[in-house]
Amino acid sequence: MTGEDFAATGQLLGTVLAVQANFYRVQLDQEDGQMREIREIREQDPPHLPHPPLLLCTRRTRLKKIGQQVMVGDRVVVEEPDWAGGRGAIAEVLTRQSELDRPAIANVNQILLVFAVADPPLEPYQLSRFLIKAESTGLDVLLCLNKSDLISPQEQQQVSDRLLGWGYQPIFISVKDGINTEQAARYLSNKITVIAGPSGVGKSSLINTLIASVELRVGEVSGKLARGRHTTRHIELFELPSGGLLADTPGFNQPDMDCNPEELIHYFPEARERLAVANCRFSDCLHRDEPECAVRGDWERYEHYLEFLDAAIAHQTQVHQQADPESTLKLKSKSKGKGQSQYEPKLESKKYRRISRKTQLQDLQELYRDEE
Repeated sequence: MTGEDFAATGQLLGTVLAVQANFYRVQLDQEDGQMREIREIREQDPPHLPHPPLLLCTRRTRLKKIGQQVMVGDRVVVEEPDWAGGRGAIAEVLTRQSELDRPAIANVNQILLVFAVADPPLEPYQLSRFLIKAESTGLDVLLCLNKSDLISPQEQQQVSDRLLGWGYQPIFISVKDGINTEQAARYLSNKITVIAGPSGVGKSSLINTLIASVELRVGEVSGKLARGRHTTRHIELFELPSGGLLADTPGFNQPDMDCNPEELIHYFPEARERLAVANCRFSDCLHRDEPECAVRGDWERYEHYLEFLDAAIAHQTQVHQQADPESTLKLKSKSKGKGQSQYEPKLESKKYRRISRKTQLQDLQELYRDEE
């Protein structure tokens, strides 16, 4: 059944905003059939029931038995509401429109990447890595560059022109001075958005600006590494005043490059433009040394692509080795050279292991017994 079907039966529908241990905080839809009952209870005892109503729910045992997980962002059916106690039980999980593993969240419409143009300085390689990870989800990607008040208009134009070459139209904002934050908010209206980016770029400050009722802990940028301290500890959805939900996710510095090597090139908008007008000679072309390649050439992020490709191949090989314990190769990182690695033959198990003294002593004792 779809959400409309459940709503037609008068059942309570809602969205999971947060997961806390074995409890789920669910925000109920305002158009459900039981809203009249809710409004009457709110008029009698307003402080106990927020608007829109929130219930702390458990998961039905039946869902646990069939292995049905409940994720942040899930659309769910709630039964047996206890309006006075603010409790309920999740009976059904509706079909997900999208699903992310890291962060674990469902029904996301877009990803909002937040970076700073200064303090910490904008690092093209790091930005490119985040963009590729965002593109791999198949969702729309919105790029916001914070702290634009710290650079000149000429520098801002240079950054904008560079990113346009990458295929992105960034929004320059300043949370501190309130520049273009309303413009960014319009892109989030009536959508579920995941906000991501490295620590210290102002993600929590931006959320505090967009949602006045939220007061997230903000960390300062450390002077030694020019990085921010992690301030977000769990995934949670916050309701935006103009409609829609915003997911604050735990900060991370370097997203994993765990995508399929053959699909990696499609996560570069500038490469997609090349493939739209030309084809490579080989269908399995990895765009490195293959002849008659339509992608290989003079574009800025090509070197990024080659580095990400090596990381994706290494990750895929590692996964295959874990699935195949009989593999004769192992991945070994080099001590010199950033991010470089190579494969070496595995030594046969226990063949080159030194025999312990205890074993040697036991062998000698066995030998003496045989001679006697």
